[in-house]
Amino acid sequence: MTRSLALRPLLPAGLAATALLLAGCSPAAEGADTATGSGTVEVLASFYPLQYLAQEIGGDLVTVSSLTPPGAEPHDLELSPSQVREVGRADLVVYLSGFQSAVDDALVATEPAQVVDVAEVPAIAEHMGEEEDAEDEDHAEDEAEDEHSHDGDDPHFWLDPTLLAAAAPVVAEALAAADPDHAEDFAAGADQLVVSLEALDEEFTTVLATCERRVLVTSHAAFGYLAERYDLMQVGLSDLDPEAEPSPARLREIREVVEEHGVTTIFTEALVSPKVAETLADDLGISTAVLDPVESQVDEAVDYRGAMESNLTALRAALGCS
Repeated sequence: MTRSLALRPLLPAGLAATALLLAGCSPAAEGADTATGSGTVEVLASFYPLQYLAQEIGGDLVTVSSLTPPGAEPHDLELSPSQVREVGRADLVVYLSGFQSAVDDALVATEPAQVVDVAEVPAIAEHMGEEEDAEDEDHAEDEAEDEHSHDGDDPHFWLDPTLLAAAAPVVAEALAAADPDHAEDFAAGADQLVVSLEALDEEFTTVLATCERRVLVTSHAAFGYLAERYDLMQVGLSDLDPEAEPSPARLREIREVVEEHGVTTIFTEALVSPKVAETLADDLGISTAVLDPVESQVDEAVDYRGAMESNLTALRAALGCS
């Protein structure tokens, strides 16, 4: 269950599990004869963490592109007709159902050869179910006085490296279905990625076990899975909508949390305006720092692991970890 301070208006929301499509109806021709004739398996990811997942597993045997451009917010993605056609032509599409409605609709319309919905990877689905149960409990307790409703469920499972690792074997199997001649290569790529992500998880666990403070005040409630994994507590200025403005009542509650728990930093994000967080931090005499939800690749030279390493550096400084 996600660790969060029990503030009335906002708590990290859950993510309801949805249907997995791991369809092998018409795999690509034997070997490297793929749909586009490029000599590699053509993979289309709906947004960056899934692009990273497929690229790390497939290496030179895959050509991976993302429907969400670098530096763009994935939440409100819209697809052009040509992008919808691209979905249908891909050898494999990797996506998270319920996160980007345009992608969900395109998959129904085009029925590509192979589809992986990471929401139905067992470990991820289990955590999403726990998140939903926790949200239901919170709503039952707070419904009478809650000023805010949850506009959606928390999709950010990849901020727990072990959950991203759990999707690796499923993606490898789908790649093998598209290109059976390289099944062993894909399995090896998945194994290597799992080892890397487990090492990243161990690094986070070791560093964050020593922190003087355990409360994260963030610009929006995107870090529930990270908080859950590393025994932290998240308080978001706004809910899961990064563009939402916190109410005056919410800002007063944040002030109380900061003072009660000795918070020294409010975390902002690269793709979200920091103005509210900076104004509040100035008013409270504390600092701001950037924490990346890794929804998009802000800097094409910095991959998922690099972004997570930067997050750990920021957390270490803000939380007083030795």
